[in-house]
Amino acid sequence: PLPVSTQPAPARPAETTTTTSAGAPPVQRAFGLGRARGAISSLASHAAAAVADTFPDRRSSSSPHRPAGQQPPSDPPPPYSEAAAPAEGGDAPPAYTAIPEGGFDPRQLTDFQLDELVHRIIGRVTRLVRTELRMDRERIGRLRDPR
Repeated sequence: PLPVSTQPAPARPAETTTTTSAGAPPVQRAFGLGRARGAISSLASHAAAAVADTFPDRRSSSSPHRPAGQQPPSDPPPPYSEAAAPAEGGDAPPAYTAIPEGGFDPRQLTDFQLDELVHRIIGRVTRLVRTELRMDRERIGRLRDPR
């Protein structure tokens, strides 16, 4: 008779490890939604994974379960009191000090001066935001905003 050898059972494939935190659900991608949406969702998923790796203790408020090993606090919060608790040092906050004579008092601005100040601030902030948006469009290769 011929020698008969038994073959060992096939080994289980090695478990793949993921880079997400222990309690985080895996990222799922929907394929076939178009190139632009796929690129955006890909960038968003990479950003979410980076945040999850950087801050493993932080979880979104929409997540119903806690990471393993953490239990809710056992003590109830202290009862609400309308009066503020005194500071440890017992010192009261400093009282309002009058503005020295001839100093700038923002409460003395006229309506016209206040409008002019707001207009200048809004103009500068608007230019900065527009510049950031233009730089983002240049970075992604779309110089025109389709809206």
